[in-house]
Amino acid sequence: MGWWQVDGDTLVRSRFVVCPFTETFAALRLLHTGTGAHPGEEAWLGAHLPAYRARLAADPVTALLVRSAMGTSWIADFLAPLPREGTPLEDTLARIRATDPAAARADVRVSLRGPLPAALERDDLPQRAAALLAHVWAATVRPYWHRRRRILEADVVARTAQVSRGGWAAVIDSLLPGQTRWLGDNRLQVNRHERPPRDIRGAELVFVPVTVGRGWATWEEPGRYALVYGCTGALADPGARSVPASLGTLLGAGRARVLVLLDSPLSTSQLVAVTGQALGSVGRHLRVLRDAGLVERRRSGRSVLYARTAAGEVLVTASGAGTGEREPGGGTGEREPGAGTGEREEPGPGIH
Repeated sequence: MGWWQVDGDTLVRSRFVVCPFTETFAALRLLHTGTGAHPGEEAWLGAHLPAYRARLAADPVTALLVRSAMGTSWIADFLAPLPREGTPLEDTLARIRATDPAAARADVRVSLRGPLPAALERDDLPQRAAALLAHVWAATVRPYWHRRRRILEADVVARTAQVSRGGWAAVIDSLLPGQTRWLGDNRLQVNRHERPPRDIRGAELVFVPVTVGRGWATWEEPGRYALVYGCTGALADPGARSVPASLGTLLGAGRARVLVLLDSPLSTSQLVAVTGQALGSVGRHLRVLRDAGLVERRRSGRSVLYARTAAGEVLVTASGAGTGEREPGGGTGEREPGAGTGEREEPGPGIH
């Protein structure tokens, strides 16, 4: 397994970062694999995969570059620089374009674990990669970025609350189940690959959520490391929790949706992100549900979290929520196809 040696100072200084470029690269990886982990991702692929494949069919060199650079355990480093907080996406694309051509070719050889195809022995690989990423951003991420950003920020709120409840070990264990794990003795497992450990004591460590595709570990030596992970639970696939028509008739579609989602504690901002409803609407739903004794609230650090009461649980269970009978129209509010992620593949060693 691959693991990093950390210390208390590294964890204390670590933070969560929302990054449009990382979200774009996660979208590119999902388009490359072409297989969603849940119905939401499949719907997103159905909307965007045909155009993506048509673009690559018209540009065989870039298509070969993507196939070669997306290794099974190592992705060409120049293709996905480590995210920097607050950096505009265009600045990151400029970094990719500025990559030394020889370094880019070397990165692809590492990804391939062998010689470079003759068609890729050229100097414009960085420019081609940046152009493709710019296309993925413009066509598949930017139209939904406002909502995706809310989901990512809501996930950060949930993880921060988790730190206050269970400490960093609980957060790390939940980022990429089966991949990331707190091993004790200041050791952080980042994947299951047999790689030499890395001593990152004193380094900058960030955790970056994405809404689609797989997670990965990445770094820029000597001092910057990141774990990218997928949003989970209600934030991962809002469509996974069905709202029975009977419950929607009783409570109203929007209010029923909120109640069904509260099988685990969520904040108001998280509910806004998941449902697509306005903040005022969510607030009114929560107030009515609290007055009816169906939900309760409690403070976790600086966040206020809402969850179903026993009475709310009985009502949802009796209505058959989760059995597949949906409120007409879904009751989910406006949402893009597949904003979210489910089970991810393990991160490779370098993107690692």
